[in-house]
Amino acid sequence: MSARVLIVDDLFPNVKLLETKLGLEYFDTLAAMNGPDAIAICEKGLCDLVLLDVMMPGMDGFEVCRHLKSNPVTAHIPVVMVTALDQPSDRLRGLDAGADDFLTKPVDDTALFSRVRSLVRLKAVTDELRQRALASREFGIGDPLALATAETGLDARILLIEDRPGAADRMAGALRQHHAVTIEPDPHAALQRAAEEGFDLALVSLDLAGFDGLRLCSQLRSLDRTRATPLIMLAEEHDRARVVRGLDFGVHDFLMRPVDRNELTARVRTQVKRKRFTDALRGAMQASLQMAVTDALTGLHNRRYLDNHLGALFADDATRRPALAALILDIDHFKGINDSFGHEAGDEVLRGFAERVRQHTRPVDIVARYGGEEVVVILPEAGLVEAQIIAERIRERVEAVPFTVQRCTRSIPVTVSIGVAVRHAEDASPGDMLRRADLALYRAKASGRNRVEPQAA
Repeated sequence: MSARVLIVDDLFPNVKLLETKLGLEYFDTLAAMNGPDAIAICEKGLCDLVLLDVMMPGMDGFEVCRHLKSNPVTAHIPVVMVTALDQPSDRLRGLDAGADDFLTKPVDDTALFSRVRSLVRLKAVTDELRQRALASREFGIGDPLALATAETGLDARILLIEDRPGAADRMAGALRQHHAVTIEPDPHAALQRAAEEGFDLALVSLDLAGFDGLRLCSQLRSLDRTRATPLIMLAEEHDRARVVRGLDFGVHDFLMRPVDRNELTARVRTQVKRKRFTDALRGAMQASLQMAVTDALTGLHNRRYLDNHLGALFADDATRRPALAALILDIDHFKGINDSFGHEAGDEVLRGFAERVRQHTRPVDIVARYGGEEVVVILPEAGLVEAQIIAERIRERVEAVPFTVQRCTRSIPVTVSIGVAVRHAEDASPGDMLRRADLALYRAKASGRNRVEPQAA
């Protein structure tokens, strides 16, 4: 996978060296010689990943990383810190600043390329979610990027798959300050638990007795219920080739033994934050999709949803179309309710009316607000007799119990008139059937209201 990599280093030879290496692997590169320029490039969306030197004059790499990760516009961009600093405290400082990884100079080419490819793949998924989630702003949901960036990465459910009791206890002890940790030494049981219990992250030892830990990572990545669960490999020095393979097929991160407890907690926090970031974007996207087809006041489907689904139901050849019926319901004297009790009371009646209609229709039926106080119910595989029975049941339930308004301090008797129609073989579009239902509704109104009228014979 190709990508645009921003190299940030104040020394030109270092920039050229990384440009050459990445160019040979078909990555596009651009460069910044200081922190402010790097931030500006990221804010313009010009790169997919940042290779960031730590030791720079003025704004150092740690400060640049903190700035990028705290800004909703740039928080999703992976940052790999590249430096000559090689102490665990330096790595920890970089991870605490929000870095996705920390590579020590001289950089091992295999580690560099595998890490870049892995992080670029993750960013590609995040980018798609970001674009879709941003549509939620149109529906007044708020800024999904700001909400997602505020995540702390704490209070996660962690699955530790480790069959060395001493190592498992030490790691669990470090993590339990901020997370709930489950230790599972059996890889078969771990796979089942991961699929059933909804963990936020799994740590997997690559050297499980009698079992290939990398195979377990592959299985976790392939199952629908665990595919999005972040995985961190626990590896020995001799496992570096397997670590690269794991990163290539989608494992998120790794730790080399002996595991530094501070680095462990920092990497876990980073992965949990990334998962919750993408989960928040998915949630915003789902909410926007739901709001796009839902009437905000009643919670019923809206006219757009109704038109799209009716169009699909009429798309088949006329000779192969199953039975289909439509009800158009209109609250009687609704203007009088608004005039006498106020529009807020009218809205309460509409919400209650929608709920009663929903309670007395089938799951397969389409119930949509048609406009004003009108509701349309589409009844698949229903003839005229069945549709009239359903309509009469709804009419009776609406009339049976008055609607309470103004915090249950007042009650309003409400009735409904309903027109019923069924699809004809010669109908060219849904509008033909709905027009017949609308004419039947008009007759119900003209005949005294609070009644069900079928289409004209």
